[in-house]
Amino acid sequence: MGYWWVELGGEHHSIYDTEKLRDELLKIVLGIWDHIKNRCPDRKKAENWALDWLQFLPGKRESRRYIGEYVLTQNDIESEGRFEDIVAYGGWTMDDHNPAGFYSVSINAPCTIFYPAPSPYGISYRCLYSKNIKNLMFAGRNASCTHIAMSSTRVMGTCSSMGQAAGTAAAIAVKNSILPCDVKKHIDALQQTLLYDDAYIPWVKQRFSRNCIEAKLTSSSGNPEPVRDGINRPVGNDPHCWQCSENDWIEYQLNKVNPVNRITLILDSGLDKLIAMSHLQKDNQLTDMPETMPRNFRIEGKIKNKWHILSRVENNHQRLFRCEINKELSGIRFVLEKTYGSKKSRVYAFYFE
Repeated sequence: MGYWWVELGGEHHSIYDTEKLRDELLKIVLGIWDHIKNRCPDRKKAENWALDWLQFLPGKRESRRYIGEYVLTQNDIESEGRFEDIVAYGGWTMDDHNPAGFYSVSINAPCTIFYPAPSPYGISYRCLYSKNIKNLMFAGRNASCTHIAMSSTRVMGTCSSMGQAAGTAAAIAVKNSILPCDVKKHIDALQQTLLYDDAYIPWVKQRFSRNCIEAKLTSSSGNPEPVRDGINRPVGNDPHCWQCSENDWIEYQLNKVNPVNRITLILDSGLDKLIAMSHLQKDNQLTDMPETMPRNFRIEGKIKNKWHILSRVENNHQRLFRCEINKELSGIRFVLEKTYGSKKSRVYAFYFE
């Protein structure tokens, strides 16, 4: 495991001084290892530790950032980032590391200062494309953020969220032969495409077809309505799901026979598990499939008033599951057969096109 406070660079050029900083960091790392093994009062606890591998390429927390049409700030994060063009989100605490890094202790300064951030907060699409280079997009640690805002957006989950948004926006730009900056005129399409792909956008709901909304929705137990409420994961104290046990079912009864091309399920991948900082939570980490994930299930369709198995899935491993149907149906049903061990599972979305 690494120690985050073994860092330098805030008082140097993060690009031109990379090799100089690498050499100094290697000295620090080996000095810390020497202390742990030979000088620390608790060194007996480390007597069976061995240095197996050492990083020789410095990992850069912060370097160049591009300027977009909008620059995300600390104030934006603290006010939850409720932009109209929100396409990604974060939630990590803002932590402003001392420029002196490892040597901050020598000047009696803290290694970092934490600034609370709401979880989640929104990130504007305008932070993901250049304000003066027409075909340049970016996401991650080079996005359009201030230094303090980047101290929160830099973490990999948030970078991934921005990356998916930027990639989806690029696809929309290509499809419509427009520039990245013009995708903001299609922000609803961008948001709905992201939600359709099971991205999460705070305060934005997924919309479903009229046929899906107007169909009668019933289940063998519990309240089925959350599967079409447009929020496909737990938020706060609201689970936004239909809870089920093995052999439970949920079904749509259509007003009339309709063509059904595809069904979508968003299933239980164990989002209640904390997977960040895994070395601090070893006993809570998944080493296999989440127990709550539906393992075996079937999709049934009602044809001429009789239910027929359209698809039977075994050893499912996907949270987002789609199945091509392409049939005329008057009803659609999901039946849970088996989980990976849990007595209960949850379905966050079940809809058809």
